Amino acid sequence: MFPVARAAQSLVARGIQHTAVRQAHRKHEPNFHDKYGTMVLLGGAAVFSAVWGYVFTRLNIAWGFSPVGRVTPREWRE
Repeated sequence: MFPVARAAQSLVARGIQHTAVRQAHRKHEPNFHDKYGTMVLLGGAAVFSAVWGYVFTRLNIAWGFSPVGRVTPREWRE
């Protein structure tokens, strides 16, 4: 059984080496991410910022004001 396993391992290793050599000699062609990745990222960041900027400006929230001293608790009813 040992010689059969060693032969199978050798075939697998030879196939991996063959694939690696073939891919190393192939010319690299730019894919979608190489061509447009940065523009898609910047476009997404711009849309994200625009949408949340619109939402935050339309919420009518008084930003940065503390309710301390303005909010008085109601009396407890028993």
